[in-house]
Amino acid sequence: MNVHVTRGGSDTGLHWFKSSHSGAEGGDCLEVAASPGTVHVRDSKQHTGSTLTLAPDAWATFVAEAARD
Repeated sequence: MNVHVTRGGSDTGLHWFKSSHSGAEGGDCLEVAASPGTVHVRDSKQHTGSTLTLAPDAWATFVAEAARD
């Protein structure tokens, strides 16, 4: 599995979005941005914090497992 953590926001040119299930009141949410061959994930409240980058197959595995719980 190809996973990488980048410290400090490196979101130049990425289009970040939250799940449609996220409420407007904040809370604990992830934001996701896709680029060719990579899925970027960050805390929606920490735009300049660390970013997790995954290969698309690793992201698909994560989403499938999260949906099972």
